[in-house]
Amino acid sequence: MTATTITGRINGRELTLRVDNATLLLDLLRDMGLTGAKPSCEMEICGACTVQLNGLPVSACTTLAVELDGGAVETVEHLDAGGELHPVQRAFLQHSALQCGFCTPGMVMTAKALLEQNPSPTREEVIHWLEGSICRCTGYEPIVDAILAASA
Repeated sequence: MTATTITGRINGRELTLRVDNATLLLDLLRDMGLTGAKPSCEMEICGACTVQLNGLPVSACTTLAVELDGGAVETVEHLDAGGELHPVQRAFLQHSALQCGFCTPGMVMTAKALLEQNPSPTREEVIHWLEGSICRCTGYEPIVDAILAASA
């Protein structure tokens, strides 16, 4: 196996790491104890592993760790840095937009990316952004409501 030395930021922390070229970003993060992104479909379908890479939502289950080189990854664990919940996290709680919680980190990271690009999305835009995220518990309406509330 071939390994590469990469540099980048994970949740604001500068790192230099030696990673196998075939290592997935999801595996790297979970090996570091960042377990918010969940392994599930491993095919970029369900959204449970969504993190932000250079400000954009990506499926960590299909993104190679070497793609972090020179960039920045943010995971759900970083959103409450400083002890305060992120507005999206607060809205998810207030609108009961979580049940079992398995999909929640990915949904929150997707919503955060949407609101950074479009602070006032329409209901249809929120639904479009959530197309790559699967929730088996809530029926999506509370999730959409929460994201719209967080945008207010």
